[in-house]
Amino acid sequence: MSNRIQRSHSQLAWIGLLLTLAAMAGCGLTSANGPIASVGSDPADSAKASDSEGAAPSNMIHTNWPVYRGDAQARGIAPCDLPERPELLWQFRVEKGAFEATPVILDGTAYIGDLDGKLYALDVATGDKRWEFAAPSGIGFSASPAVRDGFVYVGDLFGQFYAVHADTGKLAWQFQAQAEINSSANFFEDHVLFGSQDATLYCLKAQTDKPDGELVWSYQIGDQIRCSPTIVDGRVFLAGCDGVLHIVDVTKGEKIDGVNIEGPTGATPAAMGDRVFFGTEAGTFFAVDWKKARIAWRFDDHASAMPIRGAPAVTDSLVIVGGQNRRVYAFDPEKGGDPVWEFATKQRVDGSPVVVGQRVFVGSADGRLYALHLMDGTEAWQFEGEGGFLGSPAVADNRLVIATDRGVVYCLGRKEK
Repeated sequence: MSNRIQRSHSQLAWIGLLLTLAAMAGCGLTSANGPIASVGSDPADSAKASDSEGAAPSNMIHTNWPVYRGDAQARGIAPCDLPERPELLWQFRVEKGAFEATPVILDGTAYIGDLDGKLYALDVATGDKRWEFAAPSGIGFSASPAVRDGFVYVGDLFGQFYAVHADTGKLAWQFQAQAEINSSANFFEDHVLFGSQDATLYCLKAQTDKPDGELVWSYQIGDQIRCSPTIVDGRVFLAGCDGVLHIVDVTKGEKIDGVNIEGPTGATPAAMGDRVFFGTEAGTFFAVDWKKARIAWRFDDHASAMPIRGAPAVTDSLVIVGGQNRRVYAFDPEKGGDPVWEFATKQRVDGSPVVVGQRVFVGSADGRLYALHLMDGTEAWQFEGEGGFLGSPAVADNRLVIATDRGVVYCLGRKEK
Protein backbone atom coordinates (compact mmCIF):
# COMPACT_ATOMS: atom_id res chain seq x y z
CA MET A 1 0.00 0.00 0.00
CA SER A 2 2.96 2.27 -0.34
CA ASN A 3 2.71 4.23 -3.62
CA ARG A 4 4.00 7.69 -2.73
CA ILE A 5 2.58 10.96 -3.96
CA GLN A 6 4.22 14.32 -4.50
CA ARG A 7 2.65 17.76 -4.33
CA SER A 8 3.12 18.14 -8.10
CA HIS A 9 0.84 15.23 -9.03
CA SER A 10 -2.31 16.16 -10.87
CA GLN A 11 -5.75 15.82 -9.30
CA LEU A 12 -6.56 13.01 -11.74
CA ALA A 13 -3.51 11.03 -10.64
CA TRP A 14 -4.47 11.61 -7.02
CA ILE A 15 -7.98 10.25 -7.40
CA GLY A 16 -6.69 7.34 -9.48
CA LEU A 17 -4.26 6.35 -6.75
CA LEU A 18 -7.01 6.60 -4.16
CA LEU A 19 -9.13 4.18 -6.12
CA THR A 20 -6.22 1.79 -6.68
CA LEU A 21 -5.67 1.59 -2.92
CA ALA A 22 -9.35 1.22 -2.13
CA ALA A 23 -9.27 -1.85 0.08
CA MET A 24 -5.68 -1.57 1.27
CA ALA A 25 -5.61 1.22 3.85
CA GLY A 26 -4.27 0.11 7.20
CA CYS A 27 -1.79 1.07 9.91
CA GLY A 28 1.92 1.61 9.36
CA LEU A 29 3.99 4.74 9.89
CA THR A 30 4.39 7.01 6.86
CA SER A 31 5.99 10.32 5.95
CA ALA A 32 4.22 13.47 4.79
CA ASN A 33 4.02 12.14 1.24
CA GLY A 34 3.17 8.59 2.26
CA PRO A 35 0.27 6.23 1.53
CA ILE A 36 -3.20 7.66 1.22
CA ALA A 37 -6.55 6.63 2.60
CA SER A 38 -8.82 4.38 0.61
CA VAL A 39 -12.11 5.02 -1.12
CA GLY A 40 -14.55 2.78 -2.90
CA SER A 41 -15.50 2.36 -6.54
CA ASP A 42 -14.83 4.83 -9.33
CA PRO A 43 -17.09 7.90 -9.00
CA ALA A 44 -19.89 8.13 -11.53
CA ASP A 45 -20.01 10.98 -14.02
CA SER A 46 -22.98 13.01 -12.87
CA ALA A 47 -24.07 16.61 -13.11
CA LYS A 48 -23.65 18.78 -10.05
CA ALA A 49 -27.16 19.45 -8.87
CA SER A 50 -29.37 20.01 -5.86
CA ASP A 51 -32.79 18.44 -5.67
CA SER A 52 -34.81 20.40 -3.11
CA GLU A 53 -37.91 18.27 -2.67
CA GLY A 54 -38.20 18.65 1.09
CA ALA A 55 -38.50 21.98 2.88
CA ALA A 56 -37.81 22.40 6.57
CA PRO A 57 -40.78 23.12 8.81
CA SER A 58 -41.06 26.85 9.51
CA ASN A 59 -41.09 26.21 13.27
CA MET A 60 -38.00 23.96 13.28
CA ILE A 61 -35.85 24.12 16.41
CA HIS A 62 -32.32 23.25 15.39
CA THR A 63 -30.56 20.26 16.85
CA ASN A 64 -26.89 19.78 16.07
CA TRP A 65 -24.27 17.18 15.14
CA PRO A 66 -21.17 19.42 15.30
CA VAL A 67 -18.38 16.81 15.41
CA TYR A 68 -17.77 13.34 14.05
CA ARG A 69 -19.98 10.94 16.11
CA GLY A 70 -22.06 13.83 17.44
CA ASP A 71 -20.31 14.68 20.71
CA ALA A 72 -16.89 14.80 22.37
CA GLN A 73 -17.39 11.26 23.74
CA ALA A 74 -18.05 9.89 20.22
CA ARG A 75 -21.20 8.08 21.37
CA GLY A 76 -23.13 8.24 18.08
CA ILE A 77 -26.53 9.03 19.63
CA ALA A 78 -28.87 11.32 17.69
CA PRO A 79 -30.29 14.41 19.45
CA CYS A 80 -33.62 14.10 17.61
CA ASP A 81 -35.97 11.58 16.01
CA LEU A 82 -36.63 10.37 12.47
CA PRO A 83 -39.86 9.15 10.86
CA GLU A 84 -40.59 5.43 10.74
CA ARG A 85 -39.81 5.38 7.02
CA PRO A 86 -37.58 8.35 6.14
CA GLU A 87 -38.11 9.80 2.67
CA LEU A 88 -35.55 11.32 0.32
CA LEU A 89 -35.78 15.10 0.71
CA TRP A 90 -32.87 16.18 -1.47
CA GLN A 91 -29.60 15.06 -2.96
CA PHE A 92 -26.48 17.03 -3.81
CA ARG A 93 -24.17 15.71 -6.54
CA VAL A 94 -20.53 16.45 -7.20
CA GLU A 95 -19.40 15.65 -10.72
CA LYS A 96 -16.82 12.84 -10.59
CA GLY A 97 -16.80 13.28 -6.82
CA ALA A 98 -16.26 10.80 -4.01
CA PHE A 99 -17.13 11.13 -0.34
CA GLU A 100 -15.51 9.07 2.40
CA ALA A 101 -16.17 11.49 5.26
CA THR A 102 -19.14 11.86 7.57
CA PRO A 103 -20.93 15.24 7.47
CA VAL A 104 -21.48 17.44 10.50
CA ILE A 105 -24.50 19.69 11.06
CA LEU A 106 -24.80 22.97 12.95
CA ASP A 107 -27.68 25.44 12.93
CA GLY A 108 -29.21 24.24 9.69
CA THR A 109 -26.01 23.84 7.69
CA ALA A 110 -24.29 20.55 6.82
CA TYR A 111 -20.53 20.55 6.19
CA ILE A 112 -18.66 17.78 4.39
CA GLY A 113 -15.32 17.40 2.61
CA ASP A 114 -14.84 15.52 -0.67
CA LEU A 115 -11.89 13.52 -1.92
CA ASP A 116 -11.57 16.06 -4.75
CA GLY A 117 -10.23 18.60 -2.24
CA LYS A 118 -13.34 20.68 -1.61
CA LEU A 119 -15.25 21.37 1.59
CA TYR A 120 -18.96 22.06 1.07
CA ALA A 121 -21.52 23.90 3.15
CA LEU A 122 -25.08 22.78 2.32
CA ASP A 123 -28.44 24.11 3.48
CA VAL A 124 -30.01 21.23 5.43
CA ALA A 125 -33.52 22.42 4.52
CA THR A 126 -33.02 22.54 0.74
CA GLY A 127 -29.68 20.97 -0.19
CA ASP A 128 -28.54 24.22 -1.80
CA LYS A 129 -24.83 24.90 -1.72
CA ARG A 130 -24.00 27.87 0.50
CA TRP A 131 -20.29 27.85 -0.30
CA GLU A 132 -17.36 25.66 -1.17
CA PHE A 133 -13.76 25.85 0.02
CA ALA A 134 -10.98 24.44 -2.16
CA ALA A 135 -8.02 23.11 -0.19
CA PRO A 136 -4.91 25.11 -1.17
CA SER A 137 -2.97 21.83 -1.22
CA GLY A 138 -5.28 20.53 -3.95
CA ILE A 139 -5.58 17.30 -1.96
CA GLY A 140 -8.82 15.80 -0.68
CA PHE A 141 -10.54 15.22 2.64
CA SER A 142 -11.25 11.84 4.25
CA ALA A 143 -11.69 13.31 7.74
CA SER A 144 -14.99 14.76 8.91
CA PRO A 145 -15.13 18.46 9.70
CA ALA A 146 -15.86 19.86 13.15
CA VAL A 147 -17.64 23.17 13.69
CA ARG A 148 -17.79 25.55 16.64
CA ASP A 149 -18.02 29.28 17.36
CA GLY A 150 -18.22 30.32 13.73
CA PHE A 151 -15.39 28.18 12.37
CA VAL A 152 -15.15 24.86 10.53
CA TYR A 153 -12.04 22.76 11.22
CA VAL A 154 -10.80 19.96 8.96
CA GLY A 155 -7.56 18.30 7.88
CA ASP A 156 -6.68 17.04 4.40
CA LEU A 157 -4.75 14.09 3.02
CA PHE A 158 -1.60 16.16 2.56
CA GLY A 159 -1.40 17.02 6.27
CA GLN A 160 -2.81 20.55 6.15
CA PHE A 161 -5.28 21.43 8.90
CA TYR A 162 -7.64 24.32 8.14
CA ALA A 163 -9.84 26.71 10.07
CA VAL A 164 -12.50 28.16 7.75
CA HIS A 165 -15.12 30.80 8.49
CA ALA A 166 -18.43 28.91 8.77
CA ASP A 167 -20.52 31.68 7.19
CA THR A 168 -18.35 32.40 4.15
CA GLY A 169 -15.97 29.47 3.61
CA LYS A 170 -12.97 31.83 3.70
CA LEU A 171 -9.73 30.52 5.16
CA ALA A 172 -8.89 31.87 8.62
CA TRP A 173 -5.65 29.94 9.25
CA GLN A 174 -3.92 26.68 8.42
CA PHE A 175 -1.44 24.43 10.23
CA GLN A 176 0.97 21.95 8.66
CA ALA A 177 1.28 18.43 10.09
CA GLN A 178 3.91 16.05 8.68
CA ALA A 179 1.60 13.42 7.16
CA GLU A 180 -1.98 12.95 6.04
CA ILE A 181 -4.86 13.65 8.39
CA ASN A 182 -7.64 11.05 8.69
CA SER A 183 -8.58 12.18 12.19
CA SER A 184 -11.54 14.43 12.70
CA ALA A 185 -11.16 17.27 15.16
CA ASN A 186 -12.53 17.50 18.68
CA PHE A 187 -12.68 20.39 21.14
CA PHE A 188 -11.60 21.05 24.71
CA GLU A 189 -12.19 24.50 26.18
CA ASP A 190 -10.73 26.96 23.62
CA HIS A 191 -8.58 24.34 21.92
CA VAL A 192 -9.03 22.08 18.89
CA LEU A 193 -7.37 18.64 18.76
CA PHE A 194 -6.65 16.24 15.90
CA GLY A 195 -4.25 13.42 15.05
CA SER A 196 -2.09 12.71 12.02
CA GLN A 197 -0.36 9.80 10.36
CA ASP A 198 2.88 11.44 11.53
CA ALA A 199 2.03 9.72 14.86
CA THR A 200 1.27 13.02 16.58
CA LEU A 201 -1.77 14.36 18.41
CA TYR A 202 -1.90 18.12 18.00
CA CYS A 203 -3.62 20.61 20.32
CA LEU A 204 -4.02 24.07 18.77
CA LYS A 205 -5.72 27.27 19.78
CA ALA A 206 -9.09 27.17 18.09
CA GLN A 207 -9.07 30.89 17.34
CA THR A 208 -5.89 32.75 16.49
CA ASP A 209 -4.67 35.64 14.37
CA LYS A 210 -1.60 33.67 13.32
CA PRO A 211 -1.97 32.49 9.70
CA ASP A 212 -0.01 29.28 10.41
CA GLY A 213 -2.06 28.34 13.48
CA GLU A 214 -0.90 28.28 17.09
CA LEU A 215 0.34 25.06 18.69
CA VAL A 216 -0.46 24.56 22.39
CA TRP A 217 1.09 21.08 22.76
CA SER A 218 1.72 17.89 20.81
CA TYR A 219 1.89 14.25 21.91
CA GLN A 220 3.78 11.58 20.00
CA ILE A 221 2.97 7.86 19.85
CA GLY A 222 4.79 4.96 18.20
CA ASP A 223 2.88 4.82 14.91
CA GLN A 224 0.09 6.49 12.93
CA ILE A 225 -2.94 8.16 14.47
CA ARG A 226 -5.96 7.57 12.24
CA CYS A 227 -8.67 7.77 14.90
CA SER A 228 -10.33 10.93 16.11
CA PRO A 229 -9.52 11.99 19.69
CA THR A 230 -12.22 11.15 22.22
CA ILE A 231 -12.40 13.44 25.26
CA VAL A 232 -13.79 12.54 28.69
CA ASP A 233 -13.17 14.05 32.13
CA GLY A 234 -9.95 15.87 31.27
CA ARG A 235 -8.56 12.92 29.32
CA VAL A 236 -8.13 12.33 25.62
CA PHE A 237 -8.20 8.75 24.31
CA LEU A 238 -6.28 7.61 21.24
CA ALA A 239 -6.52 4.09 19.84
CA GLY A 240 -3.27 3.91 17.90
CA CYS A 241 -1.67 2.01 15.07
CA ASP A 242 1.06 1.21 17.62
CA GLY A 243 -1.27 -1.26 19.37
CA VAL A 244 -1.90 0.88 22.45
CA LEU A 245 -4.89 2.76 23.81
CA HIS A 246 -3.30 6.01 24.95
CA ILE A 247 -4.79 7.99 27.84
CA VAL A 248 -3.46 11.56 27.74
CA ASP A 249 -3.99 14.61 29.95
CA VAL A 250 -5.94 16.93 27.66
CA THR A 251 -4.70 20.06 29.44
CA LYS A 252 -0.98 19.28 29.52
CA GLY A 253 -0.56 16.86 26.64
CA GLU A 254 1.18 14.36 28.91
CA LYS A 255 0.70 10.61 29.21
CA ILE A 256 -1.54 9.38 32.04
CA ASP A 257 -1.59 5.70 31.13
CA GLY A 258 -1.80 3.20 28.29
CA VAL A 259 -3.40 -0.19 27.62
CA ASN A 260 -1.92 -2.83 25.32
CA ILE A 261 -4.50 -3.80 22.67
CA GLU A 262 -2.26 -6.33 20.94
CA GLY A 263 -2.38 -4.81 17.48
CA PRO A 264 -3.02 -1.71 15.38
CA THR A 265 -6.24 0.22 14.99
CA GLY A 266 -7.47 3.45 13.51
CA ALA A 267 -10.95 3.21 15.02
CA THR A 268 -12.25 6.08 17.13
CA PRO A 269 -13.06 5.03 20.72
CA ALA A 270 -16.56 5.71 22.06
CA ALA A 271 -16.94 6.48 25.76
CA MET A 272 -19.72 5.74 28.22
CA GLY A 273 -19.18 5.93 31.97
CA ASP A 274 -15.79 4.54 32.93
CA ARG A 275 -15.36 2.55 29.70
CA VAL A 276 -14.22 3.19 26.16
CA PHE A 277 -15.11 0.86 23.28
CA PHE A 278 -13.37 0.30 19.92
CA GLY A 279 -12.32 -2.36 17.41
CA THR A 280 -9.00 -3.23 15.79
CA GLU A 281 -7.55 -4.26 12.45
CA ALA A 282 -7.55 -7.87 13.67
CA GLY A 283 -11.32 -7.82 14.21
CA THR A 284 -11.10 -7.72 18.02
CA PHE A 285 -13.54 -5.49 19.87
CA PHE A 286 -12.44 -4.06 23.23
CA ALA A 287 -14.11 -2.56 26.25
CA VAL A 288 -11.46 -0.81 28.35
CA ASP A 289 -11.95 0.45 31.90
CA TRP A 290 -10.11 3.75 31.54
CA LYS A 291 -10.10 4.53 35.26
CA LYS A 292 -8.24 1.29 36.00
CA ALA A 293 -6.39 1.23 32.64
CA ARG A 294 -7.25 -2.41 32.00
CA ILE A 295 -9.33 -4.45 29.55
CA ALA A 296 -12.82 -5.07 30.95
CA TRP A 297 -13.82 -7.50 28.18
CA ARG A 298 -13.09 -8.32 24.56
CA PHE A 299 -14.70 -10.07 21.62
CA ASP A 300 -12.57 -11.89 19.04
CA ASP A 301 -14.02 -12.62 15.63
CA HIS A 302 -12.02 -15.78 15.01
CA ALA A 303 -14.09 -16.71 11.96
CA SER A 304 -13.04 -13.75 9.81
CA ALA A 305 -10.49 -11.65 11.76
CA MET A 306 -11.35 -8.73 9.46
CA PRO A 307 -10.84 -5.11 10.49
CA ILE A 308 -13.28 -3.06 12.52
CA ARG A 309 -12.65 0.51 11.34
CA GLY A 310 -15.85 2.29 12.31
CA ALA A 311 -16.60 3.70 15.74
CA PRO A 312 -19.29 2.03 17.86
CA ALA A 313 -22.53 3.64 18.96
CA VAL A 314 -22.95 3.38 22.72
CA THR A 315 -26.10 3.41 24.84
CA ASP A 316 -26.71 2.33 28.44
CA SER A 317 -27.98 -1.04 27.24
CA LEU A 318 -26.06 -1.82 24.02
CA VAL A 319 -22.83 -1.13 22.13
CA ILE A 320 -23.27 -1.45 18.35
CA VAL A 321 -20.45 -1.68 15.81
CA GLY A 322 -19.92 -2.84 12.22
CA GLY A 323 -16.94 -4.48 10.54
CA GLN A 324 -15.42 -5.39 7.22
CA ASN A 325 -16.80 -8.91 7.65
CA ARG A 326 -20.18 -7.36 6.63
CA ARG A 327 -21.58 -7.80 10.14
CA VAL A 328 -23.18 -5.36 12.55
CA TYR A 329 -22.87 -6.51 16.18
CA ALA A 330 -24.57 -5.45 19.40
CA PHE A 331 -22.94 -6.19 22.77
CA ASP A 332 -23.87 -5.82 26.40
CA PRO A 333 -21.65 -2.89 27.49
CA GLU A 334 -21.09 -4.31 30.97
CA LYS A 335 -20.64 -8.02 30.32
CA GLY A 336 -19.48 -8.30 26.72
CA GLY A 337 -19.29 -11.95 25.65
CA ASP A 338 -21.18 -13.18 22.62
CA PRO A 339 -23.16 -10.58 20.68
CA VAL A 340 -26.69 -9.86 21.86
CA TRP A 341 -27.57 -9.78 18.16
CA GLU A 342 -25.89 -9.48 14.78
CA PHE A 343 -27.04 -8.40 11.33
CA ALA A 344 -25.44 -9.19 7.96
CA THR A 345 -25.13 -6.63 5.16
CA LYS A 346 -24.05 -7.52 1.62
CA GLN A 347 -20.65 -5.81 1.75
CA ARG A 348 -18.25 -4.38 4.31
CA VAL A 349 -19.25 -1.84 6.93
CA ASP A 350 -16.57 0.85 7.21
CA GLY A 351 -18.81 3.51 8.69
CA SER A 352 -20.23 3.88 12.16
CA PRO A 353 -23.78 3.23 13.39
CA VAL A 354 -26.00 5.98 14.78
CA VAL A 355 -28.70 5.32 17.36
CA VAL A 356 -31.94 7.22 16.72
CA GLY A 357 -34.54 6.42 19.35
CA GLN A 358 -35.16 2.67 19.21
CA ARG A 359 -33.40 2.15 15.88
CA VAL A 360 -29.83 1.94 14.61
CA PHE A 361 -28.93 3.48 11.24
CA VAL A 362 -25.81 2.19 9.50
CA GLY A 363 -24.49 2.41 5.95
CA SER A 364 -22.64 -0.28 4.01
CA ALA A 365 -20.37 -0.43 0.97
CA ASP A 366 -23.27 -2.33 -0.66
CA GLY A 367 -24.91 1.07 -1.22
CA ARG A 368 -27.64 0.56 1.36
CA LEU A 369 -28.48 2.54 4.45
CA TYR A 370 -30.11 0.19 6.96
CA ALA A 371 -32.38 0.93 9.90
CA LEU A 372 -32.33 -1.89 12.47
CA HIS A 373 -34.46 -2.34 15.55
CA LEU A 374 -32.21 -1.49 18.47
CA MET A 375 -33.17 -4.34 20.76
CA ASP A 376 -33.03 -7.30 18.38
CA GLY A 377 -31.20 -6.13 15.23
CA THR A 378 -33.98 -6.99 12.82
CA GLU A 379 -34.30 -4.84 9.74
CA ALA A 380 -36.89 -2.07 9.96
CA TRP A 381 -36.17 -0.18 6.72
CA GLN A 382 -33.52 0.39 4.07
CA PHE A 383 -32.59 3.00 1.48
CA GLU A 384 -30.45 2.28 -1.57
CA GLY A 385 -28.13 5.00 -2.81
CA GLU A 386 -25.82 5.48 -5.77
CA GLY A 387 -22.43 4.06 -4.80
CA GLY A 388 -21.25 2.73 -1.46
CA PHE A 389 -21.60 4.31 1.96
CA LEU A 390 -18.09 4.45 3.41
CA GLY A 391 -18.83 7.24 5.89
CA SER A 392 -21.48 7.47 8.58
CA PRO A 393 -24.80 9.27 9.01
CA ALA A 394 -25.15 12.60 10.78
CA VAL A 395 -28.57 13.19 12.33
CA ALA A 396 -29.94 16.60 13.34
CA ASP A 397 -33.05 18.70 12.72
CA ASN A 398 -35.04 15.44 12.35
CA ARG A 399 -33.03 14.68 9.23
CA LEU A 400 -30.30 12.23 8.34
CA VAL A 401 -27.46 13.26 6.03
CA ILE A 402 -25.02 10.76 4.52
CA ALA A 403 -22.79 10.65 1.42
CA THR A 404 -21.48 8.00 -0.99
CA ASP A 405 -18.23 7.22 -2.74
CA ARG A 406 -19.83 8.33 -6.01
CA GLY A 407 -20.18 11.94 -4.99
CA VAL A 408 -23.79 12.06 -3.80
CA VAL A 409 -24.98 13.58 -0.52
CA TYR A 410 -28.43 12.39 0.57
CA CYS A 411 -30.81 13.96 3.08
CA LEU A 412 -33.68 11.86 4.42
CA GLY A 413 -36.52 12.73 6.77
CA ARG A 414 -40.21 13.56 6.62
CA LYS A 415 -41.65 15.51 3.70
CA GLU A 416 -43.87 18.37 4.69
CA LYS A 417 -47.31 18.00 3.15
